[in-house]
Amino acid sequence: MKRAVVVAFSVMIVSACSEPREFVASAAPPAPPAAEAEDWSGFGVLENVLNWTPEQQLRGYRNIDKIYPTRPVTASERPYPLPSNWIELTDLRYEVSGATFDADQFFKHNHLVGFLIIKRGKVVVERYARGNTPETRWYSFSVAKSVVSMLIGAAVRDGYIQSLDATVTDYLPLLAGSAYGKVSIRDAIQMASGVAWVEDYTDPQSDIASTGGSALNRLRYLRKKPRVSPPGRVFNYNTAEANLLGAVLRAAIGNNLSTYLEHKIWRPFGMEHDANWLLLAPGGAEHAGCCFSATLRDYGRIGLFAMRDGRLRNGTPVLPDGWMAESTTPSRANQGYGYLWWLRGSGVYDAIGIYGQSIHIDPAEELVIVTHSTWPQPTGREFERHRSAFFEAVTAMLRN
Repeated sequence: MKRAVVVAFSVMIVSACSEPREFVASAAPPAPPAAEAEDWSGFGVLENVLNWTPEQQLRGYRNIDKIYPTRPVTASERPYPLPSNWIELTDLRYEVSGATFDADQFFKHNHLVGFLIIKRGKVVVERYARGNTPETRWYSFSVAKSVVSMLIGAAVRDGYIQSLDATVTDYLPLLAGSAYGKVSIRDAIQMASGVAWVEDYTDPQSDIASTGGSALNRLRYLRKKPRVSPPGRVFNYNTAEANLLGAVLRAAIGNNLSTYLEHKIWRPFGMEHDANWLLLAPGGAEHAGCCFSATLRDYGRIGLFAMRDGRLRNGTPVLPDGWMAESTTPSRANQGYGYLWWLRGSGVYDAIGIYGQSIHIDPAEELVIVTHSTWPQPTGREFERHRSAFFEAVTAMLRN
């Protein structure tokens, strides 16, 4: 088992006209005992990540590369600039079910450990808690799916993928003769393959809990799944579809996802810190449906890259012209879903991961909001309602 030092508790808050400052109980918080600092036992196998305790979440989400095999994504030597224009959220209020809440109550209710607002290219709010810092890489769960969506776009522009209307079996002949035989890349990227799949994070017998192992083993698992509806007709949220797209992408580009991301987006756009991507097996393929880790500001830069329609600082296009508009157009099967992006109406879209991870992108308002959280359960209607209401309040407050 890989080991790492547990980060001491602290809270960092950025406020108006100030630089980030750290508030701690004493000037120099004591280091944890040596045994505790080195203890990375008790995490179990990867499939049990959904059952981690709150303490395991804190230690694990920010140190995945010390526990499981990952592939690095190297930072740029010229980070995309994020100047500051600090504001206070003291007067912000939002409502849920007739009750009124403030920003501090939102942070506590939704178990935030990192929070970032970028308005018109400037950081206006940045907060860290429970040991996280600007250098902390945080596990994003299904936020990674939206990154895969952009990589599919890059592969289309580069000519590796000729059309989203090509079938997945054009790139993955192993699936020929299965229920995926007539599924197009477009069907898969809109989560509408029509192939059976149960995505229940709390059921140990569900597909999401049962499938595992290497990329090849996962494709073999999918090969056995039956068809339950015609392709493109019925939406069914499905991490297997994102992993399938990762396999298509690897076959098309002849490389792994981390390297393609590094050379197409991460370094050229100017991400400030190294990132990493969880592997399905040591030395193997990335978990395309999950498990990318990066710093809070670099997630913010992902939002800016998307908002710029996939163009670099000098205007060089990485994605096909209009790709982000196409990606965030409602699909036939689900008006609230595009190409691995959740759609909020009026051109607003989100990358969402379980346990409270999110990148909220509002191009019309030139607004990006990022949350890093440790929800006590994978999903939760109350957490989602608070997040949506808070984002709406932030948008209204910053509109001018």
